[in-house]
Amino acid sequence: MRMRSVLFVPGVRPERFDKALASGADAVIIDLEDAVAPGDKDLARSAVAAWLHARPAAAELHTTATLLLRVNGVDTSAFADDLALVRHAAFAAIVVPKVESADGVAALAAADVRTVIPMIETLAGMDAATAIASAPGVSRLAFGSLDFQADLGMRDALDEELLPFRTQLVMASRRAGIGAPIDGVTTAIDNAEILSADVLRARRLGFAGKLCIHPRQVTLVNALFAPTPDEVAWATRVVAATDETRGGAVAVDGMMVDTPVLLRAQAILGEAG
Repeated sequence: MRMRSVLFVPGVRPERFDKALASGADAVIIDLEDAVAPGDKDLARSAVAAWLHARPAAAELHTTATLLLRVNGVDTSAFADDLALVRHAAFAAIVVPKVESADGVAALAAADVRTVIPMIETLAGMDAATAIASAPGVSRLAFGSLDFQADLGMRDALDEELLPFRTQLVMASRRAGIGAPIDGVTTAIDNAEILSADVLRARRLGFAGKLCIHPRQVTLVNALFAPTPDEVAWATRVVAATDETRGGAVAVDGMMVDTPVLLRAQAILGEAG
């Protein structure tokens, strides 16, 4: 499933659920964790359950967004109550915060949850990233970059401070043979320059998408994760030239095309399609 833009919506704001699904985001996370105050957990669960019950009326939205649910941490008292919702067929995957070991996914596997997106938000989680990514049911990882900075005591971390950790998540995902990871949020809601820089960095590193905290971020995130017209044109020329030579040696735009170049071109066309 495509995960360029993954938009959070608070579980206590059911009036926003349908709007989030209609925002153009590839996926929407109904959040029972950070976006819900400790005293409002029951209220959020009731709101989500009521909305799910009424969803047949909302089917007219014809949304293509994938619906996800972020539960509370498996080691919290709220998690057991969240389990009443996680099996609902509307949710394509369950997002689990602060996973620090493969055992952190086991509780959901025991609850018959088939698809899990663990969030790596601590150093312990980063150290176990490959094991977590390899756990049954895990489809991809997500980077909780703000919590990760807090766990390490980082202050105002910029690109270079988090670069090695982002790279570790991409490599862990590749080792486990799962989808590319989802990068953390950009807190600047109305600053296109900052958001663009963050998205392009994530794309260069091999991330598949980005967590979004406001619908205004969705359009730009989708656009920047999509191949550019120049990339699509180049990939088309590469594939066509290779087809003409039936896999023989060929040069495109003055550069030799070998298997890695062809695979990249095919991937670009796949993303564009």
